[in-house]
Formats: sequence, structure tokens, C-alpha cells
Amino acid sequence: MRIEYGGCSVRNRWWPRRSAVHWASTISSGEKNEPPIARALRLTELERAHLFRIARPSRTRARPLPPQRVRPGLRLLLDSLTEVPALVYGRRMDVLAANDLARALYTDFEALPARDRNMARLVFLDDNLRSLYADWEGAARGIVASLRLYAGRHPHDPALAELVGELSVQDADFRHWWADHHVFQRTHGTKHFRHPVVGDLVLAYEAFAPTDDPEQILGVSTAEPASPSAERLQLLASWSRTPRP
Repeated sequence: MRIEYGGCSVRNRWWPRRSAVHWASTISSGEKNEPPIARALRLTELERAHLFRIARPSRTRARPLPPQRVRPGLRLLLDSLTEVPALVYGRRMDVLAANDLARALYTDFEALPARDRNMARLVFLDDNLRSLYADWEGAARGIVASLRLYAGRHPHDPALAELVGELSVQDADFRHWWADHHVFQRTHGTKHFRHPVVGDLVLAYEAFAPTDDPEQILGVSTAEPASPSAERLQLLASWSRTPRP
């Protein structure tokens, strides 16, 4: 979050968040007027909803959430997308399914232990995934902020606690950015990859949630038609279909 003084954007380590949570608590308990601190913070709708969520006391005990499964119809849709990378994300950025081109772009998820099929864990702890992103810091910060948003919805998820604990111990950047409390919901945008086989790829992504399970996200990446990235994506698709020993 940020607060601005005289047109200069200044990141504050604790005061804005602490005051904003207090404001959310007072409103959730009946106070209707938005105080100056709330206006100064210039919260987005996403940040405002997140603050209301974490300000409400929760009596839920920590317990494992039920496993997520990709419906056969959604998996069929995923596999039918042969010219673009596509993945299905679940809670905590777990990768539930990926098509051939997504595996060629990122990694062979199915060859990994189930516990390691998590984009946050891979981006922070896997050197190959780390080097794949031209702007690794931007991608990694977005992942941390997405996990923060999820934590507001599922504060007692033991699998999230395990993931955050592991990444906090093993990566100083994660530990630092997690403490910033930024939130982010990935809906659409652009990613720049440096793939070891085909080189630079600039891909636009769109995120779609099935109506029967909004905690699953179908992420699809596309290249601008007739662009160098489109040609390289076609090359990557051909490479992914080539048998390898």
C-alpha cells in the first residue's frame, strides 16, 4: 500500500496498514464515516475488501481444505488449447493441470512431486523458473501479493502456513515482501519470458474462473499475431511435440 505526500508516493512499512486495519475494524463494528486516513491511503476496491475481511474476527480452526480436482470438461478444454500455453491454478497457486505448451514453457509439472507443483514454490526456489522471467522481481512480487490476498480469505489454511513458512526461511526476498502486506488479484496482463529454447517471449495472459469453483483459475497466454513472439510460440509448440529421449 502507499500514501502520498505532496504528489510523492511513499511506501510506509507499518503505519498505513495498521491504521487502515483499525479503520476497517471500526466500520465493520458500526462506524459509517470514512476517516481521513482511509482517503489518504487511496485504497483500491480489492485492498478495501481485503482489509474488511482481515479485520473481522474469525473463529475457524486450522484444518486442511478439501482437495481440488479439475473437472473432466475443463481438462478437455485445457488440452484442446494446442497453440497457446494454458494452466489451471488452484488454491495457494498450486498447478492443478497444464497443457503441453505450458509444460514446454514452464516445466514438466507432472514429473514433479505433487507438493512441488506450486508456482510460488517454483518461482522462488527453482533456478530454472527464476531465470525464465525477464522481470523476475515483478513476477515474484505479484505472486507474494496474490498469496496475501488468498491468506485473507483462508487465514487458517495449514498448507498455506507451511508454504509461507518454507519460503520465508529459504528466501529473504519472499520474507521481506510478505511483510509488506500488498495484495493483488491476477486477472490479465503481460509477461516477458526468456525461454532457453526459443528466446524472448512477450505474452498476454487472461485469467478465467469456472462458475462452479471460483478458487480454480484457467490462465491462458497468447502472443500478438504476426509478432516475433507468435513465431517463437509456434516454434515452442513444434518443439514440445518432438519426441525426446
